[in-house]
Amino acid sequence: MNNPYLMDKIEVLDITPETAIDSTYTLAWDRPVKPGQFLQLSIPGVGEAPISISDFGPGKLFMTIRKVGRLTEALFALKAGDHLYARGPYGNGFEYRDYGNSHLKVIAGGTGLAPVKKVIKHFIGNRQVASLEVLLGFKTPDDILFKDEVQAWVDSGVATLTVDNGDKHWRGNTGLITRYIPGLNLENLEDTKFIVVGPPIMNKFTTQELLKLQVPEANIWVSFERKMSCGIGKCGHCKIDETYVCLEGPVFRYAQAKNLLD
Repeated sequence: MNNPYLMDKIEVLDITPETAIDSTYTLAWDRPVKPGQFLQLSIPGVGEAPISISDFGPGKLFMTIRKVGRLTEALFALKAGDHLYARGPYGNGFEYRDYGNSHLKVIAGGTGLAPVKKVIKHFIGNRQVASLEVLLGFKTPDDILFKDEVQAWVDSGVATLTVDNGDKHWRGNTGLITRYIPGLNLENLEDTKFIVVGPPIMNKFTTQELLKLQVPEANIWVSFERKMSCGIGKCGHCKIDETYVCLEGPVFRYAQAKNLLD
């Protein structure tokens, strides 16, 4: 029987700074993954943590990591050519078929953009949906992830970008992301589907706004990355009632996620 805690040694191919505390790591990778899934990343002698997959392609996988603690500080000390350790992928991701032919709206805040970046890129490139609208929100202009790609989405008319607090150089939208929900095309709600990913407080108020607009609960998906630790349903850190978030999530339909309360 294989040991589920065994790690694989993974080469770091490149590291791209995104903000003062966020960087995207390009890793050598050749296994199937889905957008919305996560890996357990580890540095021996330091620790491990679940990190969302932000993008992937032939032979490569991308993970956008925020420097917030002991493990991530060790990851930030790495450079191209170094190795880290990983196991996975884990979790229930976003299934492209769930959104085919719909009017898809993706609403992402802060680092919540990372797990849905691949979804956005997929539907921009393949147009298997009837239409695509993206709302993106960040605290400040300095916090914007994937700046070049985000600007390209904005320039093409696919995305609306806002920051909570601008500065003297900012010429874009300001205000909370919920302010821009009424500006979405919501003419046919039965055929309109929503993906909402961001900090818990953003998820709460965004889904509340959607429900006020009579969006069916079954048409809303959220990513619920709560207190995940082991990634395989053994430690119980992410268990809420009988639900293990790391196994049944982190992607849920809102009809189920609304009951996952502490």
